[in-house]
Amino acid sequence: MEDKLSSVAKNFTPSPIQELSHLAQRCNAINLAEGFPDFPAPPHIKNAAVHAIYSDFNQYRHVQGICDHLAKIVNEMHGLDVNPSSDIVITCGQTEAFAAAIFAIIDRGDEVVLFDPAYETYEACITMAGGIPVYVALDPPQWTLDVNKLTKSLTRRTKAIVLNSPHNPTGKVFTKDELEIIAGACCSRNCLAITDEVYEHATFDNEKHISLASFPGMQERTIITSSLSKTFCVTGWRVGWAIAPAFIASVIRNIHIRITDSAPAPFQEAALAALRSPVEYFESLRKDYKSKRDYIMKLLTRIGFKISFKPQGSFFLFAELPENCPLSDVEYVKMLIEQAGVVAVPGCGFFHTNLSLEKTSEPSSNYQKRYIRFAFCKSEETLAAATKKLDDLRML
Repeated sequence: MEDKLSSVAKNFTPSPIQELSHLAQRCNAINLAEGFPDFPAPPHIKNAAVHAIYSDFNQYRHVQGICDHLAKIVNEMHGLDVNPSSDIVITCGQTEAFAAAIFAIIDRGDEVVLFDPAYETYEACITMAGGIPVYVALDPPQWTLDVNKLTKSLTRRTKAIVLNSPHNPTGKVFTKDELEIIAGACCSRNCLAITDEVYEHATFDNEKHISLASFPGMQERTIITSSLSKTFCVTGWRVGWAIAPAFIASVIRNIHIRITDSAPAPFQEAALAALRSPVEYFESLRKDYKSKRDYIMKLLTRIGFKISFKPQGSFFLFAELPENCPLSDVEYVKMLIEQAGVVAVPGCGFFHTNLSLEKTSEPSSNYQKRYIRFAFCKSEETLAAATKKLDDLRML
């Protein structure tokens, strides 16, 4: 009966990352792989969720107050004038917001530009919609955007550019100059932009998140996607949103209703408490994650990793294997799991460009198998336990 499967489904085969995840579970490894906090969510948010449950908010629900607060926030942060009644859609996490955005604008054969390395969900959604992912490689080790590479990637079939900043997996915050280049490309080519801004509040060292929609001519052609998940340590609550021009938001809303109908009702109520959090909460968030970033950078440097790029945002560190290490990223992660009881993510799962087919100034195109992503959004206890295990491995 396998012939009954769609061609898209047949191409979604298990990745080496999934296989390593199973191995990590069998070994009960410390999880520095997945990007979710393993410490409690803020008490005032949990209390709001509990109150909503006891208040019997159990049915399909749309909490307009979330849209009202989001409109206020994006106006204060980015100067955007958003109509909360028509321009914002509440979804089941950023993942659904992004998927619905893709399904809303992409026809079969449309090209969508992504910056490589890239989070794998983007390609999956584009492929399911019949679109064609076109990857533009960011230049290591600083992961800079080459305007010539971007220009060459654009064709008459380019429908949209996807931007994730702060960036997973590298921790890069795209500079104002880079954002101006992307905005200019969108305007000159009359294409749309879809942004993933889930790490918008996790920036360090005086870096500031700037939304692409805030550039001249971009609000009317940008779909912003984000969620509660990363900022408020509630990745399992599945409350996200898309902010877009009304004619696009309307279609995203219709797709959302046909797929999931509504985000979880009690957690939508709790989202109001989250969005009303005082400015001190966000300052504390940045301070805590910066401390964790610095901690894991020192740890990995001590055991031999090459850290050429200090994360400017998100809560990931993209570390390069020691130069004298003969193992690939996948082999090294497998060794970490089996010998140290620590799991991270091999970087190859984020790379898509075929460097053998393009000219590169890099001395070797093999760097795509030389990076490992570590998540530092973990408790002090988890980081301390990982330190002990990794130091013990170094002594072997």
